[in-house]
Amino acid sequence: MDMIKLAEEIISGKRLSHSEDKSFFITAGLEELCKGADSIKKAFCGDHVDLCSIINGRSGRCSENCKFCAQSAHNCTGINEYGFLDEESILAECRHNAERGVHRFSIVTAGRTLSDSDFEKAVSAYKRMDRECDIELCGSHGLLTDEQFRRLREAGVKRYHCNLETSRRNFPNICTTHTFDDKIACIKRAQAAGLEVCSGGIIGMGETWEDRIDMADTLAELNVRSVPINALMPIKGTPFEGEKRLTEEDILRTVAIFRYILPEANIRLAAGRDLMSECGKQAFLSGADATITGDMLTTSGNDIRSDTEMLRSMGLDIERR
Repeated sequence: MDMIKLAEEIISGKRLSHSEDKSFFITAGLEELCKGADSIKKAFCGDHVDLCSIINGRSGRCSENCKFCAQSAHNCTGINEYGFLDEESILAECRHNAERGVHRFSIVTAGRTLSDSDFEKAVSAYKRMDRECDIELCGSHGLLTDEQFRRLREAGVKRYHCNLETSRRNFPNICTTHTFDDKIACIKRAQAAGLEVCSGGIIGMGETWEDRIDMADTLAELNVRSVPINALMPIKGTPFEGEKRLTEEDILRTVAIFRYILPEANIRLAAGRDLMSECGKQAFLSGADATITGDMLTTSGNDIRSDTEMLRSMGLDIERR
């Protein structure tokens, strides 16, 4: 398969269907694959890089048994546990990110969903951030109801995060306390409420290349607009603590494949950037046009200043639109 020609066809309107054989992505030359992905990114996203940041709004004691997660009550990781953060702490961090030019800010809470009292705290915080901070708001609070999504939107939230994590086939190997269909239903409820959706997954959890491609296909079918790609950072005390860390080549190939399958979405670098040289610089030339940044990340990553300096040095646009 000529990857440059395929990239040109995608720019001209071709879309890869879920049923098409995509095994050529696995064996294609990496340099040509990334070059084609970069041309697709430039055609649909230009040189702009979308920056988002998160705050861990409640830590630990999560009921779900996701094998990768430090916050699951099923795993013994020794993390610092705390209840829902006070509103002033959330507002201060939001202002900090807005003042440094970050485009989006999200409260993230582990857990199947939020209790009624924690949901009210979240809504109150979002309303204040919407009034007082010049930044787009996102949320990540598990499997919410139609009414909760409606209230988040009314509070100023524009985008909701709910990772698929992996393919349908591989999902039971990752988590059994909720299902792949629970995730899809949540995404569709958020969209029905008028929210954009951010959804991606984690690579390096024992999945095959076919699983990664299948996850990208599913996200394309769901019309997801922001796709975070996390590379597993094995955490001691989780079932995946012994997993081998991914190579930079594997991460770059994944990023590029996702760009071919999701040409118009934000392909967002998330956890695991430290596994790449220069904190993922090459990935921004291989299809990525977005990243999680911040000075209080729950996972490894660069700080805002380092990220903005790197991206500007590459001639990329990080101004707020």
